[in-house]
Amino acid sequence: MDAKLSMKSPVREHLGEALTGLMVVLVAIAFAWFAWIQTGGGTAAGAIEVKALFPNTTGIEVGTDVRIAGLKVGTVTHQELDPGTFQVKATLAIDPKVKVPVDSSAAVASEGLLGGSYVALIPGGDPKPLKSGDLITDTQGAVDMMGLVGQFINRSGDDASASTPAANSTTAP
Repeated sequence: MDAKLSMKSPVREHLGEALTGLMVVLVAIAFAWFAWIQTGGGTAAGAIEVKALFPNTTGIEVGTDVRIAGLKVGTVTHQELDPGTFQVKATLAIDPKVKVPVDSSAAVASEGLLGGSYVALIPGGDPKPLKSGDLITDTQGAVDMMGLVGQFINRSGDDASASTPAANSTTAP
């Protein structure tokens, strides 16, 4: 009887550790699944894959949203430098339920000064929709915010000095 008790006590003793380990593994799997979905790893089944040539894609990475009128309709799935044009060729996976006109344009947009970037699709007027393999050439790259701030600061000093002589050129009566 002592032999049976000694065999059962290690199982009972390690059952709590085994259950804790199982819970850790399940949480890790759930986290990996959530990360896969959030980074665009799970694109819509049958997604329409189109390419777009951008002069600058600062802030855009694989998994970035593609939006129309603020609503997510796809994700960026790949980026590479086009050796012929030296522009960024981005691959966009678009939900097949959304029929984006073939003459649409794309722009890198920002959610705000401190927000993230996304690709904004601006629908055209052609009734023919984009299909897999199409290329969007009417694009606008990311805006260099630091460059704009620098231009504003430098020009604001010039404007003040340019208006001063005009204000002092009044004639005395």
